Order: sequence, then C-alpha cells, then structure tokens
Amino acid sequence: MVSRGSGVLMRRREFISLFAAPAMAQVSTSVEQWGVFELALPGPSSGNPFTEVTLSARFRYGSRTAEVDGFYDGDGRYRIRCSPDQQGEWTYETRSNSPELTGKSGAFVCASPGAGNHGPVAVRDTYHFAYADGARCFPFGTTCYAWAHQAQELEEQTLATLPTAPFNKIRMCILPTEYAYSAQGFRPYPFEHTAEGKQDFTRPRPAFFRHLEARVLDLQRLGIQADLILFHPYGRGGYANMGAEADDRYLRYVIARFGAFRNVWWSMANEYNFAKTKTAADWERLGAILKSKDPYGRLASIHNGGELENMYDHSRPWITHVSLQSSQMTEGRKIRARFTRPVLYDECKYEGNISRRWGDISGREMVHRFWLGAIEGCYVGHGETYEHPSNVIWVSRGGVLRGESPKRIAFLREILENGPPRGLTALDSYYPCAAVEGEYYLYYFDVHQPARYAFGLPADARFRIDLIDPWEMTVTPVEGEFQGKAPVALPGRPYLAARIRRIS
Repeated sequence: MVSRGSGVLMRRREFISLFAAPAMAQVSTSVEQWGVFELALPGPSSGNPFTEVTLSARFRYGSRTAEVDGFYDGDGRYRIRCSPDQQGEWTYETRSNSPELTGKSGAFVCASPGAGNHGPVAVRDTYHFAYADGARCFPFGTTCYAWAHQAQELEEQTLATLPTAPFNKIRMCILPTEYAYSAQGFRPYPFEHTAEGKQDFTRPRPAFFRHLEARVLDLQRLGIQADLILFHPYGRGGYANMGAEADDRYLRYVIARFGAFRNVWWSMANEYNFAKTKTAADWERLGAILKSKDPYGRLASIHNGGELENMYDHSRPWITHVSLQSSQMTEGRKIRARFTRPVLYDECKYEGNISRRWGDISGREMVHRFWLGAIEGCYVGHGETYEHPSNVIWVSRGGVLRGESPKRIAFLREILENGPPRGLTALDSYYPCAAVEGEYYLYYFDVHQPARYAFGLPADARFRIDLIDPWEMTVTPVEGEFQGKAPVALPGRPYLAARIRRIS
C-alpha cells in the first residue's frame, strides 16, 4: 500500500472498493485474505445521516455469518468494510432503515494473501502473540501520540523514520491531544462545528478520519501495528467529557471505519484513571460495545496513569492483554499470573531530557528496562522525549529519532526473534532468567557482576553459552560445552546477559 497525502492507493487484491447502486450487485472480483472488501453505497444526505440512518451487512461464508456495521462517509456516501479471514466465496446483504440502502446483495472471492500479509495479531500460548498465519509476533512498540495530526511534511518524516527503527507497533491517538508537547499544528478537528463554534459530537468530520485511515494503512504497508487510543483526558477539545451517548456513538463509528484493517489494535484509553468524568461503569459499558461491535475481535486493552496501584482489572472479558504504565519492571511475572494474559509495559518512562520525570531517563536506562521486561516474559514499549526548539518530540509529534536506545532495542528484538518461537517464560532463579526449560535460557545479570556462576543446567544434555553485552551489542561465545552445575567464568561487569542453548 502507498499513501499520497490524505488519499490511499492500494493493491487491487488487498483493498477492493465497490460502488454498488442496483438492488442486486453480483460481483466478480476478489480481495486477499485479511485484506478489506468495501461496499460503497449512495444514500440520503439530508438531516443528520450520522444519527438518523442505520446501516449494516450480513456477510456469509459457508455456514458462518458476520454482522458488520457500516458508516456514513459524507457527501451522500455510505461504506461497509469486511476483512475476510477464509479463502473462497463470500456473500453479503445489507440492512438499513433507509430504502435506498437496504437489500443490496452480492458476492466476492477471498484469495490467498499477498507477500508480507500475515493477517492480524492475536494472543497465542496465553502470554504471547502470533499472526493469523501462525508466524510469531514479538511486539516492540513505541509511543507517538499525535503523529498523524501534524502537517504533511512532519508526518512523512515520521514515516521515513520508522523503516529504520526497531518498532513493529505504535501507540497513537485518534482524537487530537492538546498539551505542552503536542499543541502545534494538528489537522482539522474530528467533528464538525456548530453555528456557535463548538464541536458537534453528533457529526464526525469524514476528512479527518479519511486522513487517519491513510496513515493507518501507511503503517500496515511498513508491517507496523496501529495501537489506536480511543479516549484520553488531554486538551481543550472536550473529548474527555462528550457524554455517554456521544462516547458510545463515536466508538461505534470508529469501530466501523477502522476495525477491518488487520493492523489495528484498540487501546480503550490512555491513562484512563486521569479521565475524572468517567467511572468504572462507563469503561465497562464502552468495553461491552467494543466486544459486541468489533466482528474481528481485535486486540484490546486499557492503559493506566501512574504506577501499578492504578492498574485496571485486566481480567475483564473485553480485554485481551495487559497494557501498563509502570517502571516496576520486575513485577511482570506476578502480573501475568494475576490476569493470565500477555503483559506489555507500553510506557516505562521515556528516553529524553525534558523537565518531566516521565521523560528524562537515559538511553542506557531504557535499554535496561527493555531487558528487565523481556526476562520477566513480558514486552516493553519505547518513547523518546528530547527537547526540540519547535517542540517536535517523538512521543507526541513524531519526526526523527535522536536517542541511543533504538538500535540497542533492535539488537534485543533480533535475539528474541531468533530464540524459541513460542516465546519465553520467566523462571524462579537466583539471577533473572527467561527460558524454555531444558532447551533455551536467557539470563540478565542486571546490576550484578559475578566473576563466575554455575547455571544449574540439566545434567543429561549439553549446552553452548554466549555472553551478551546489550549496550555494546556484542555476542561472545564461551569456549566449550556445558552441563549440570559446572561454574562458568564471566567478565565481572554489570548489565550483561548470557544466552544458553541446547546442542541438538
């Protein structure tokens, strides 16, 4: 997929858009598996189509059916999007309270996926992730809240930076943020304005959402998951206090527009506990809507402000994984066990030098936290907050990366992706260790600097050991083969790791 400004040019088999006017539209076309079939229909434009017109379609594949909501896209045009997950013929029929939109039917063929299309990511093996085609996914995320609300030149600069970065997931807001580090230059507001100049939360602005779609698809082309933040407490736009009816309507609209894109994850809120106008009942109501209206069951979570005492109850049925703001990196195992879900430290503070405690840790400390999280069997997210004369800092507005941690994070990602395909589980061990017992062990010595250590390997197998320097990004094989409790000589420096692999 290739983006040009606010438009999107896509390979034909991946995203098929059909403008269907007749009552029966028998379609001889195909869309690739996990791509997007889109039905575009002309319909009423008078009154308020966003609130007065309902539209959905029932898609069928063999004995399976899926109900998918449509949405109004302005200028008298309505759209319904479906992402087929099985190859073969699919049929559909629309339903609406508008005679112009109801009873439209047709068919399309779901073909094999194209190169690079592994499908959406889902939870696998309880604590880890995989793509729909079975390929493992090790989420290495970054935060860039308002990058898709900037001037085109800055957005394009961000997109040019990402291919050289180690990140395959990006946390980003749908609704604009307005605070010290992101107030400049965002694109048109997401809702139309009333005659009094206030945002009309009953009327989404299609141009705003079309632009955001283009950027989500740009990320898809780069193999990056778009972790879309649905609500947040920041700014003067009133988005944290739209009211329950407007919240629900906006959420259904966003699900209908973005849910079919295979690289979408849902983050119900950023720092949910700072949104003082919402109660636990509000979040649960919104979670129920997300679960019922998303026909694809995309990954979903909710992010806390502050430390672990503010965690949401991630055992709720609409939540697929734990999303944390915390610097308590050695608590991952306990959190995994508590919620029986994968754990992502989406915010462990940021590498940078701004005058905020959450944005002034060193690159070395960021790398250290990534390793601590990985050894706990969890996944860790990055952010960068270096001062800039125009306030263009990565965590809010994107641009370029200037920190020392990204290439070291890439080094860790390579180690994990070349390790056991099912991921690692933290062990109860003297020094922190994640492993597939009997096969693969990854130790991290943290601040400790032992001159030698007996790893206590199985006595009935032989192993090779590599010493790893996470900062210098070096891997040094230890001469010989090892088994049992024989001590191994170590360099006696802190922040080193050891990789131990069974000799097959």
